[in-house]
Amino acid sequence: MSLRERLIRETNPAVLPGAARSGSGDGETQAGGAHTFQEMKSRLHRAIINRMDLTKLSQLDAEQLRSEVARLAEALLADEKMPLSTSDRERLVEEVRHELFGLGPLEPLLADSTISDILVNSPQNIYIERRGKLERTNVTFKDDEHLMRVIERIVSSVGRRIDESSPMVDARLSDGSRVNAIIPPLSLDGPVLSIRRFGAEPLRMSKLIEIGALTKDIADMFEMCVNARLNVLISGGTGAGKTTLLNALSAYIPEEQRIVTIEDSAELQLQQPHVVRLETRPPNIEGRGEVTQRDLVKNALRMRPDRIVIGEVRGGEAIDMLQAMNTGHDGSLTTVHANTPRDALARLETMIQMTGMKLSERAMRQQIASALNLVIQAARLSDGTRRVVSISEITGMEGDTITMQEIFMFERKGIDKDGHVIGRFRPTGVRPRFAERLKVYGMQLPRVFFEENQ
Repeated sequence: MSLRERLIRETNPAVLPGAARSGSGDGETQAGGAHTFQEMKSRLHRAIINRMDLTKLSQLDAEQLRSEVARLAEALLADEKMPLSTSDRERLVEEVRHELFGLGPLEPLLADSTISDILVNSPQNIYIERRGKLERTNVTFKDDEHLMRVIERIVSSVGRRIDESSPMVDARLSDGSRVNAIIPPLSLDGPVLSIRRFGAEPLRMSKLIEIGALTKDIADMFEMCVNARLNVLISGGTGAGKTTLLNALSAYIPEEQRIVTIEDSAELQLQQPHVVRLETRPPNIEGRGEVTQRDLVKNALRMRPDRIVIGEVRGGEAIDMLQAMNTGHDGSLTTVHANTPRDALARLETMIQMTGMKLSERAMRQQIASALNLVIQAARLSDGTRRVVSISEITGMEGDTITMQEIFMFERKGIDKDGHVIGRFRPTGVRPRFAERLKVYGMQLPRVFFEENQ
């Protein structure tokens, strides 16, 4: 007999509040079976809350809380006299613990390090991304109310709110994972939750080399560029690995330097000891108190930073960032959404125009050309892998056009029988102009490093 059938036939309403006996017919049993486990968890959850002394919870550590919940759950199940196997009981108790102190049905997904995205389209429709591929799961919430409780638990933990007056929110989990939630009336079919996973430990450059995102030669060049205080822009589409690459590059910043990070939702995990983290703030319920990235960039300039790291430029802060790069805050790092390096520069122009400043095209492009040194293009390929596909140096202006030269690229050869992209990283044969700057900092790029026939 399955766990679901035992729950249907053996549940005793006298023990767990809110219980209801299922019908005697086979058809009725099968119809109710789909939700019985969720209902059992819900009733057990309520029963435990009724029996626990909630005022003493803050005095217990995590292990004591788990033990107390397990003890109460076992006692309730024993009173129920349900013939459950040991594994079934452990599963039920564990899921009730998740409901009390975690994110409910999502906890097993969050514990799986191979999952990079969790996409909750509705209580019964949950997808994950694993190794670049989407797949549907058998994880479910009981109903919209159950899903809303989890969303509210996430957003309240970071001081945000979500309700009809503010029906969409960005937040983060304790491990740095990015969370977006949107609810009715903006979402027509109920609450929607999207979680972009970030591991407790960020991917290091050595790991990116191991998985084939770039080569050791490219990583060595990046280390030299960061130490020589080149201004770097990382470009890429959604899910291309921009933030991961930004984290890896930031690890090359010397520990004695003061770093100020600016983000919409804090995701960066810098390991240096002297880091100041700034995060934007949305408007309150009266529509006041908003603090934008542009406000934070202006404030960061007064904080004596050696480096400014902006999680992503997406608005008027672009002009302030470029001016900072041009006035002594070199060595800054940031990302932007764009499909090619040239598109990335065009997007920066658009962002400058969003400020309402009356700058000519030539003036805007001169600001960009003099501020940025390197544009790194990241992409997610058709097989789900993420790679650095282009590295371009900005060399200046010719007339009204920003000039660039590609110094490294990922050359695609095709797709193998398993659908994996075949290709290789290769230099274009162009020796970058910043090689002279590296020499000033005591670093030498060997000439063979940029020979096309390597």
